[in-house]
Amino acid sequence: MRTSRHPLPTRTQALLGALLAALAVLAALLGTAPAAHADTSICEPFGSTTIQGRYVVQNNRWGTSQTQCITATDSGFRITQADGSVPTNGAPKSYPSLFNGCHYTNCSPGTRLPAQLSAISSAPTGISYSYVSDAVYDAAYDIWLDPTPRTDGVNRTEIMVWFNKVGSVQPVGSQVGTATVAGRQWQVWSGNNGSNDVLSFVAPAAIGSWSFDVMDFVRQAVSRGLAQNNWYLTSVQAGFEPWQNGTGLAVTSFSSTINTGDGSGNPGTPAACTVSYTTNVWQGGFTADVTLTNSGSSPVGDWKLGFTLPAGQQITSAWNATLAPASGGVTAGALAYNAQIPAGGKVSFGFQGTYSGSFAKPAAFTLNGAACATA
Repeated sequence: MRTSRHPLPTRTQALLGALLAALAVLAALLGTAPAAHADTSICEPFGSTTIQGRYVVQNNRWGTSQTQCITATDSGFRITQADGSVPTNGAPKSYPSLFNGCHYTNCSPGTRLPAQLSAISSAPTGISYSYVSDAVYDAAYDIWLDPTPRTDGVNRTEIMVWFNKVGSVQPVGSQVGTATVAGRQWQVWSGNNGSNDVLSFVAPAAIGSWSFDVMDFVRQAVSRGLAQNNWYLTSVQAGFEPWQNGTGLAVTSFSSTINTGDGSGNPGTPAACTVSYTTNVWQGGFTADVTLTNSGSSPVGDWKLGFTLPAGQQITSAWNATLAPASGGVTAGALAYNAQIPAGGKVSFGFQGTYSGSFAKPAAFTLNGAACATA
């Protein structure tokens, strides 16, 4: 059924316009005009900006002349326009992404990359994606390795971790088997794109968010002869490779920390933390009460606690936090009323779940990507 809008009488329109104009002037005089939105739009092919004072967000459109625009947010980015398409049997249109490290001389603020692999004790990271169905793409976490600490050009080896793929696209090369890495099962692909070796790990089902150690995948490259321990990690990147469309795809959160042998990390390392994980277990089910303590000297905002549930465990309900996904690598996120943990403060949440086989607790926890102690 068609509907129509009925115009206001002319005199009413005039009075309303005058009132709105007066209100605008009054707001300007009082300094209460609406503040500009903090998000940054990028449409230049290789345009970039920084977020959180430590990560670079880049448009990185190189495979098409069609328009691509992204919007950098406080915690990641989203694709707002992705025109055109390219054949799915070739390279993608682009790799809009954000990163810690150096990419073609563009280095993230305060980064400690490149770093020699033998000096890195761990590289905890966390990522959350938002997907769409009306596009052809992969959601990929890239890990770049090179024999030299280069900050420009193409590295020797690229590790790609495919969190999701939609459409008839596949990694470079061919599938060479399967592997369990960081507690998850992956299809393993290996090949060369003409510029560098590519080792890809493809998830059999889409992963929405996950916290893991980058070095688990680096060790896979070393064991397969695609890197050596005296090589360098130059950057870690998270984003999308679209072939068709892509508007609406988003990275909603990202964290990356590089821990070296002396215990130091990369920029923005979160406050030190301790986790208490108490369980009540019965046949086939359990509850877990988690207390996260900020033992650092600065407050932590918008906290995200990452951990991996042992195989066979599934979350059925939760309180005082958001938890996703329900199994495997889980990220517990803050709610509006407990988003800030003051220095020396605590936040508690819990969940109920089911399990099969023998029961065990998560082996490790990370706060916004940095490892926590356990109590």
